[in-house]
Amino acid sequence: MSVTALSDRMDWLGDSDLHPYLVVDVFTARALEGNQLGVFLDGRPFTDEDMQRLAREMNFAETVFMLTPESGGDARMRIFTPGRELPFAGHPVLGTAFVVATATGGDSVVIETGAGPVPLSLQRENGRVAFGRMQQPIPTREPFDRERELLAALGVDASELPIALYRNGPTFVYVKLPDERAVAALQPDMAALGELDVGADCFAGQGRTWKTRMFYPAGGVPEDAATGSAAGPLALHLARHGEIPFGQEIEVRQGAEIGRPSVIYAKVSGSADRIESIEVGGGARIVASGRFRLRA
Repeated sequence: MSVTALSDRMDWLGDSDLHPYLVVDVFTARALEGNQLGVFLDGRPFTDEDMQRLAREMNFAETVFMLTPESGGDARMRIFTPGRELPFAGHPVLGTAFVVATATGGDSVVIETGAGPVPLSLQRENGRVAFGRMQQPIPTREPFDRERELLAALGVDASELPIALYRNGPTFVYVKLPDERAVAALQPDMAALGELDVGADCFAGQGRTWKTRMFYPAGGVPEDAATGSAAGPLALHLARHGEIPFGQEIEVRQGAEIGRPSVIYAKVSGSADRIESIEVGGGARIVASGRFRLRA
């Protein structure tokens, strides 16, 4: 058999179960940018261990497994980094919503996550789903008592805003640096950062435009290309400290340092005393499909 014939015939691989998946680039309008997401279209055959091992095999920041909805949503999902399962994450929810809306033709989708149902609205251009917005869980906020260790791991002297910890499924701490060059220059101690077991979101900017880098080595993601679950709490953090008004949408750019430029839009509505909603949006592109050949 010639090498050129391999792509036309697959029977030489033998008999095994086929498990279809898609690759979606999220928080970008261009293919091969943004944050990569693996989407297994039917997660029912897999055990918890299978899902974690497949997430390590894919080696994206997150891989998701679609399941039958249980609470009236359009789809249920489980989310895995290469190192652990997460109850909620932004780019997996948005990417999965693009898949569901592309398959069903709908313009609104509810995705059931470990943190509850997440509603999304989708916009189309020339018939293709091009942009989506999700209503994120409202995060809790608490003090972070390991500031000195965090700053040392990041290699910076201080944060220009108080450091606080936010939880909306994942756990993030926020460090404001003087300017975008300081953010771009970061070279964290990943081992020390991993010991803190948080996602470290380092940011700079003003008004509507912000630059971030997010490091999460404890979850198997040394640096993330686009962190939708961190963008919502970032907008809230900025509004609480008077950096932006409540109700103003911000543009968050991330991922350039690892060759995956991404753009996230985030807005928090309400007031410091009463948060009404957190909305995060962006584009995505379904860029590949494949099948894992294995016995589940």
